[in-house]
Amino acid sequence: MNQLDLSVSRDAVADPDVLVEDANADQAGRARDAARPCEAAQPAHQPPLPQAAGSPVFHESARAQVAGAATYVDDIPELRGTLYAAPILSTVAHGRLMGVDTAEALTMPGVRDVILACDIPGDPMLGSFSHDEPVFARDTVQHIGQVIGVVVAESVMQARRAARKVNCRIEVLPAMLDVRQALKAQSYVLPPVFVKRGDATRALKTARHTLHGTLEVGGQEHFYLEGQVACALPQEQNQWLIYASTQHPGEVQQWVAHALGIASHAVRVECRRMGGGFGGKETQAGHVAVWAALAANKLKCPVKLRLDRDDDFRVTGKRHPFAYDYSVGFDDSGRITGLKLMMAADCGFSADLSGPVADRALFHVDNAYFLQDVEIASYRCKTNLQSNTAFRGFGGPQGMIVMETIMGDIARQLELEPLGVRKRNLYGDELVAPMSATEPARRRDTTHYGMTVEDNILLPLLSKLELTCGYQQRKKVISAWNARSPVIKRGIAITPVKFGISFTATLFNQAGALVHVYTDGSCQVNHGGTEMGQGLNTKVAQIVADELGIAFEQVLSTASDTSKIPNASATAASAGTDLNAGAAQYAARRVRDNLAQFVAGLDGCGAGAVTFRGGRVNTPAGTRPFTEVVKLAYANRIQLWSDGFYRTPKIHYDKTTLTGRPFFYFAYGAACTEVAIDTLTGESRVLKVDILHDAGKSINPAIDIGQIEGGFVQGMGWLTTEQLVWNDKGELNTHAPSTYKIPATGDIPEHFKVDFWPEANREDNIFGSKAVGEPPLMLAISVWEALRDAVAAAQPGMRVQLEAPATAENVLRALGGL
Repeated sequence: MNQLDLSVSRDAVADPDVLVEDANADQAGRARDAARPCEAAQPAHQPPLPQAAGSPVFHESARAQVAGAATYVDDIPELRGTLYAAPILSTVAHGRLMGVDTAEALTMPGVRDVILACDIPGDPMLGSFSHDEPVFARDTVQHIGQVIGVVVAESVMQARRAARKVNCRIEVLPAMLDVRQALKAQSYVLPPVFVKRGDATRALKTARHTLHGTLEVGGQEHFYLEGQVACALPQEQNQWLIYASTQHPGEVQQWVAHALGIASHAVRVECRRMGGGFGGKETQAGHVAVWAALAANKLKCPVKLRLDRDDDFRVTGKRHPFAYDYSVGFDDSGRITGLKLMMAADCGFSADLSGPVADRALFHVDNAYFLQDVEIASYRCKTNLQSNTAFRGFGGPQGMIVMETIMGDIARQLELEPLGVRKRNLYGDELVAPMSATEPARRRDTTHYGMTVEDNILLPLLSKLELTCGYQQRKKVISAWNARSPVIKRGIAITPVKFGISFTATLFNQAGALVHVYTDGSCQVNHGGTEMGQGLNTKVAQIVADELGIAFEQVLSTASDTSKIPNASATAASAGTDLNAGAAQYAARRVRDNLAQFVAGLDGCGAGAVTFRGGRVNTPAGTRPFTEVVKLAYANRIQLWSDGFYRTPKIHYDKTTLTGRPFFYFAYGAACTEVAIDTLTGESRVLKVDILHDAGKSINPAIDIGQIEGGFVQGMGWLTTEQLVWNDKGELNTHAPSTYKIPATGDIPEHFKVDFWPEANREDNIFGSKAVGEPPLMLAISVWEALRDAVAAAQPGMRVQLEAPATAENVLRALGGL
């Protein structure tokens, strides 16, 4: 599938059920029908339509979004009688829930009812894998902002005002608010996980050099433009229609059915698009849908629930903060010979997706580097804060950043050039000398979880970026600047990315799609993925258009709908296009095969000789418009729709041993970032960014460049300005744009250059492309390392101890100014 082939295999065999029953009886009629559209059997010489895949076509919703005509959940016209819900939130981080007094709220104007845990007809626990989170708090509350119930009223503001008047009597209990405190107390949401290869203890003892360090990395708010929202509409015979802004309609379906105590087939979930997701709507959109459905179930009318932005901050989880302790051994060249690493993830009060997030962090500790003797401990800590969840990168950034920090520390310890140290530690194919005669020799091409890195382009990619961005020359210029500038110091860094693509849980690596061709030649495609602005529907439509040989404009991608594609995986793990476009391609190919068999019968040729290009169907006998072929096929009762199914090949993973091949392939990239810091205030600015990214053979270069730029900027925010601050009571102080600072237009450097690595995916992936949703975020680790380089320039010879995010306060603290 690397190269899109619009011809049909000569071995293709159509389903006999879709062929004409009596070929002999129909042969004369077919000949008459064929003569007219075949254009006197003349070969086509019209210039073909451009191939859709590989072209920078507009996002399929771009014009509607610019015009304000794109419909989001809150824009859907409400049915008469729709009511509105607002959450009742805990004001205590940890305590016993002694009672809920709703009397005052129920007397307020427009209030219809209050929905609590006692109103749940099904399971009072959410339908998550860990089954450890209540739908509504019952006996205890476990974080400030935990939802105790919802107030339902005739308007949004009436519901929100009344929710604040509900009196929750809570007996305060001691709260766990710090991940290291939780680690010490062995407070976990899931058991710890350990990975070991070789003998790290012995390697550290015999190492030429050793370093020991700690690192604290903060979380990140998703800050999607469209907040969490759902609308639940009761249907006939206890069936339900749920409009939800969700990355996982199938899970919303299951959770709603679970809470209502009904079968999944009675719940239909639809999502046309989201105004951003970033992982924050993978599981946690399910909560909002369940709360709305429970209210609608009790009141027997439609109910909409849209969280206020402040409540969204207080209720929903974030990127997991991590704490690290490490000991690393290395030789005179900076090559790592042994590593012991402790990673503690702050999971909040429940497991949510913390297990796979922490696992992916563990898988990506190596980033681009071979680790010979390594011992890693991963702790999944329980605190009395929001339940942290998926966020773009899904643990990968938290794994990579500690390794890049270690690389920078090694280079400064040895007074070596950092990029040189990074290159010496890259994966490669040379043999590793065993530590004893009894140990087998190994190559530097296998990860610490046993996966061989087969498509390694790290060294040539890094070397090319080093050359094209003028890294070595810029280092000299920066060194000269720092020598004469006492206050403003500059720094520069190049860091690589190696990010595994696939869900680490193998069962999720599957997808389905439907392709319908109508008698006017237009086409509709539906798949299990969700559109959140990343261009998934656009790319799927491009693939389908090329498979059928028609114009992109003839293909319409429709809303994700659980009644069309069942059991779909979340649109996550950067696998949305790989999975759903793969399924859609198979569906379109089956329709095309049906048409090819039909036309081959008309023209007396093999099906393999029939091609579909430029809106025309061609055979050795001549050419016909695609629309005419479709009409003829319909008249002859040929099937013009099909389903398609795709499952990712090659992957396997043993969760008990944490070994195998969890990823189909790796996406690579590298970024060079130049920064400046003010040593008097700690303020910083990103001056220049150069990126070389491996997107394979891009299906849509315009969309992919947007994803690379956006991902980088979001990662830059995580590591510079986006600081989450809780007070000593467990209350989030940064819960609005006034206090939580995402990057703005003024933070984008004037020099921001993105180039693609010019090579298709070496694995047989759709169009030869590679996933591009998450990997670019980790390119922003170059910002972090450049800032540490600038701090080091301000205090030569001293160890850089900087915490992330590198806010002005944290930079000043690293400089000894606080």
